[in-house]
Amino acid sequence: MFLIPQLLILSVFIVLASRTGTENPAIIGTLAYFSVLAILRRTVAVQHRKGIAHFRKEEFAPALQRFKQSYDYFCRHKWIDEWRYITLLSSSRISYREMALLNIAYCYGQLEKGVEAKEFYQRTVREFPDSAMAKAAIEMMDSITSEPPQPST
Repeated sequence: MFLIPQLLILSVFIVLASRTGTENPAIIGTLAYFSVLAILRRTVAVQHRKGIAHFRKEEFAPALQRFKQSYDYFCRHKWIDEWRYITLLSSSRISYREMALLNIAYCYGQLEKGVEAKEFYQRTVREFPDSAMAKAAIEMMDSITSEPPQPST
């Protein structure tokens, strides 16, 4: 379902390329599609992309700040996130705001700030009640901190 809008947009690029009289409209249209995709990801979702780069290097403190900036940006421009299938050519099922909150929580966890991590997972569930990842993280954290059952004597 999430791939369909991307295929439709790719088709539009191919049709536009065919109208220019080029010999290979499929190749030209596909190249144009991926060029626009790269530009959008590098400009509109720049903080998210930079956060991921830090994340991959296990630089969790700077990643945390980038994800917070990404969250703030997409909160100010919710329509970009809500229409990400078109505005960012993204086929992701979850929004950039939800991704940012999940990544913020994870970064806090990696920085050994469990309280803040749990708070952000809970915030994710409040803002995105269907967030399976946040719910699973909370359950895992709760299971770690719960008292083990006492053996009966």
